[in-house]
Amino acid sequence: MRKYLLTFILVLLLIVSACSKDNDSSSTDKAKDKDGDTAVENESKILTIANGTDVTSFDIHNHNTTSTEAVHVNMFNYLVKNGGAEGFISDLAESWENIDDNTWSFKLKEGVKFHNGEELTADDVKFTLERVAKDETLLEFGSYKQIQEVKVKSDYEFDIITENPEPALLNRLSRLGSGILPKDYIEKEGWEVFLKEPVGSGPYKLKEWKRDDRLVLEANKDYFGEAPKWDELVFRAIPEDSTRVSELLTGGVDIAVNIPPTDVERIDAGDGSSVITTPTQRVMMLVLRTGEGNVTADPLVREAIDLAIDKQAIVDSLLNGAGQVTRTRVTPGNVGANEDLFGKTLYDPEKAKELLAEAGYADGLELTLSAPNGRYLKDKETSELMVAMLGEVGITVKLELLEWSAFNVKYTERTFGDMFFIGYGNSMFDASLALDRLQFERAKGETDYNNPEAEALLKTAESNMNLDERTEQYKLAQAFIADDRPQIYLYQLESIYGVNDRIEFTPRLDEMFYADDIKLK
Repeated sequence: MRKYLLTFILVLLLIVSACSKDNDSSSTDKAKDKDGDTAVENESKILTIANGTDVTSFDIHNHNTTSTEAVHVNMFNYLVKNGGAEGFISDLAESWENIDDNTWSFKLKEGVKFHNGEELTADDVKFTLERVAKDETLLEFGSYKQIQEVKVKSDYEFDIITENPEPALLNRLSRLGSGILPKDYIEKEGWEVFLKEPVGSGPYKLKEWKRDDRLVLEANKDYFGEAPKWDELVFRAIPEDSTRVSELLTGGVDIAVNIPPTDVERIDAGDGSSVITTPTQRVMMLVLRTGEGNVTADPLVREAIDLAIDKQAIVDSLLNGAGQVTRTRVTPGNVGANEDLFGKTLYDPEKAKELLAEAGYADGLELTLSAPNGRYLKDKETSELMVAMLGEVGITVKLELLEWSAFNVKYTERTFGDMFFIGYGNSMFDASLALDRLQFERAKGETDYNNPEAEALLKTAESNMNLDERTEQYKLAQAFIADDRPQIYLYQLESIYGVNDRIEFTPRLDEMFYADDIKLK
């Protein structure tokens, strides 16, 4: 009896094992040849990516989260793409021309279809860009308010007319908020339906979304460009670092983001996966309230906070060197970067104590800090270490750690207290996006920053078609901001990815996951 029982258990285990392999998106699939009798193995054409958070929305105009855009780029198309050293390259637009300071003329590719079969025309471009340019309630309004009108000339030709000269228009059209939406579908079905059943024109379309678990996209077989390389894309939301690492090591995912530095050696030493570390556009920072009625309205307090935090120690101890300290958000490689502020930090806890005493807080003060948990590399640990550092100079901090969805609600509603911790990327590769939130109108309710000299520089640079003058204006504005500290910049973050050895993956500076740039070996 014992012999038969053991045999039964062994057979059962083999069956379970076989089923597991069949269901594993990162494993190989069994197939038969054309005669039906020879088994061959094919690599699974399902790409699985583990993020720390889920997408926040399918409204491309009402979020500003890089990890959400990294998914959206596979569903929606821009008019142009930023090719870096190659310049701007065609996506939906076949050609474009800068007619004058305020007018850009475009011609669309013909025959492009949305996922529901409707043809994409200039009317869809007008609908998309004018919506975000005119609706002040949308999070991306500030990046598109420069657009006065999209003038449709034919089904495939249109002009974009801006309020003022717009030197960075192509940068704006190649980033978050510029994916072209289906006008007729949205007007017929309504936004509520669209947000549940989004339709784009990209190489992949929505198959399934289980909020805070996984989002599954499938290949769009009618895509106007090259045929999609993957049958399915699976974006899993796994906030816990240890779980993402475990899934990578066991083959459950192909790419895992935000690998803890302490796990790098273990992943590299094992079979089947490795680690890739690369710079990003993302700068981690503290955002402070500078308006009247806030403790942090006092510039001495803000300076004390800056001097109390040892940014280099955070990079070295928590990130294992995966970062670069900075006093500006505009990092090298971006138009308008002030490189004199990059790679620099000010750490002087004794002077911080003196500044607090001068501000009337010799006996200390209390502040609140809100921070995400699981969104960025070592965000929780970084927040806790900063709290300890601030405590050393007499600043008692009440730390509020929030899951990303809850953090994002407070961020959207602008209901944070004294400070919040966040990391901003820069998908425009231009200083205008990095500094736009500090213009007075956009700063209301967040930093409430109001420096007339910095404001004048930011507004002038935004419409200056002379690149050299514009660069100098942004550099000077960054110097004012570094001294005023409405945002205290900590470090430019490097991304640490865990990657299954079955794929070829080259991380991008903007952190996008263009699935068709990721290949099976």
